[in-house]
Amino acid sequence: MLINQTNKERFCKLCNENKSIPLFMQSWWMDAVCNYKDWDVLIYEKNNKILGVLVFYYVKKLGFRIILQPQLTQFNGIWINNSNNLSENEKISFKKEVMTGLVNQLEKLKFSYYDQNFHHSITNWLPFFWKRFEQTTRYTYQILDISNSDSCFQQFRASKKSHINKAKKTIKISFEVSGEEFYNHLQQNLNTSGHRVHYSKELFLRIFEASKSRNQGCVISAIDEQMNLHAALFIVWDENCAYNLISTINPKFRSSGASSLVFWEAIKQMSTKSKLFDFEGSMNKNIEESFREFGTIQVPYFRIRKFNSVCFRLLYHSRKWLYSK
Repeated sequence: MLINQTNKERFCKLCNENKSIPLFMQSWWMDAVCNYKDWDVLIYEKNNKILGVLVFYYVKKLGFRIILQPQLTQFNGIWINNSNNLSENEKISFKKEVMTGLVNQLEKLKFSYYDQNFHHSITNWLPFFWKRFEQTTRYTYQILDISNSDSCFQQFRASKKSHINKAKKTIKISFEVSGEEFYNHLQQNLNTSGHRVHYSKELFLRIFEASKSRNQGCVISAIDEQMNLHAALFIVWDENCAYNLISTINPKFRSSGASSLVFWEAIKQMSTKSKLFDFEGSMNKNIEESFREFGTIQVPYFRIRKFNSVCFRLLYHSRKWLYSK
């Protein structure tokens, strides 16, 4: 009976039944990035049919209730169970109804701060605007159809093609790098460049093991004849989209073309598993330009925020404070 099921239990069942729910909102993904107890879902329904959900990660700090975007998760938030039988005008009304119902439930949670990225399919955030939420537009970069990888290659800029062809002469692709090795390689490369990994090995390995056990994640690496690891990607996917979740490159081999080669290999591998490839975007100028050279299109998505606490607004400047245990 529905009356004996929690929202989370009903949502987990929905995820198993509805393949249109994006990967980063799936219950198994939220379990991996948040732990089971640290996420929840709001449900808007009529006649026992779920019309929309709002999936969220929450933490409590010093008496503040905070809803945040989980680490290594491009988006979650709103998903709407769209109907193809509606006119365009009816779809707008339907989405407005669902989002209004969800935002009204959200407000009742009495959060101090709310910060989520929505999936790019959410193009109307007016119900949140009317409740005095704020919006910032962010961008990701996608290849919309990877079913023909050779056709994708033809859309690459000449410089990318040249890098890939150069790398092929001396570098081999491997799928044997473990999650532990990948994280250590990433950490070493960032340390060499004066940076650090902003998420724990424990978190990464939870995601790695969860996705690999479902055949929805793998590491693709580029290795030379001396067994030097030049570059690697950790990608995750469902049948709708493959995501470049994490990439790493050894600064000593930046000019080898290995980084371009592993992206090309990822697109080829995913062409039989998923419909499109998401480079996971970046607001960094150099990374953005590099992703565009793969023949991608720019896809906007919304970051939605709201402060309900003046005290918390004063603490917000410290991101370390937000994510520290």
